[in-house]
Amino acid sequence: MTVNEPSFHSSGSNTGTVKPKRQKSWVPTLLIGIAVVYLALVQYIPALNVFFQAFRKGVGPFLSNLTHPAFLHAAGLTLLLAIITLPINTVFGLCAAWAIARHKFPGRAVVLSIIDLPFSISPVVAGLMIVLLYGRNGWFGPWLQAHDIKIIFAFPGMVLATAFVSMPFVAREVIPVLEEFGKDQEEAAKTLGANDWQIFWRVTLPSIRWGLLYGLILTNARAMGEFGAVSVVSGNIANTTQSLPLFVEDAYKQYETEAAFSAAVLLALLAVVTLVLKEILERKTRIKDVE
Repeated sequence: MTVNEPSFHSSGSNTGTVKPKRQKSWVPTLLIGIAVVYLALVQYIPALNVFFQAFRKGVGPFLSNLTHPAFLHAAGLTLLLAIITLPINTVFGLCAAWAIARHKFPGRAVVLSIIDLPFSISPVVAGLMIVLLYGRNGWFGPWLQAHDIKIIFAFPGMVLATAFVSMPFVAREVIPVLEEFGKDQEEAAKTLGANDWQIFWRVTLPSIRWGLLYGLILTNARAMGEFGAVSVVSGNIANTTQSLPLFVEDAYKQYETEAAFSAAVLLALLAVVTLVLKEILERKTRIKDVE
């Protein structure tokens, strides 16, 4: 007795085939259009307007605005703030990253939260906290007055505010790099007789260099562009405690719009340079990961 196997015949109807649903092509286009329109309204058009207003009367007036004494003082003060706060936050960031990535200790999560505090708190509130600590009626105010030390409405207060708002970047960029790098090479170098400084300079630092540079770029950009906290503690005194972002606001309020937009162009160019360097470092990091 022969059992006939069922035979399958192809037919024009293809009733057993499930056709995939055609994806609606207008959905991605709509989403991209919404994103482009939003970015144009929030970023592109305002940025282009800054450049248009700065160069509206030509390059000559733009360059003359950059030679104004108040502008030169504000630019120099901003540069000095970055020069001081960048090494401070670099040392702090490296120490904090090393302690958090290489050691397990009680309160580690609390330390991480404290490092992230400038991300979650308003810069104006940060400036107010500094005033409540170092102002005339603050916690340390009487002692500072007794020793003729001025923090608020002076350059030291601006340094404190700038250091606070730019504090997390180095630590936050170096911590994941150290955790990914591990401790094997450091322990191997230690077994070969290297001391702690030799291990740091020859083993650890080369492995975290891209993350460190990334953190330095972000720290510098935040230090030179900070407005809120510095505005609270500085008093915004022209030719004394006026940084470049404060100069932009003050010049605009004084109806010196060309000078304000000229200074804003420099800050915008600083942002562009930061983005370019950020992209270069990210590409180098990706190439290094592939290798």
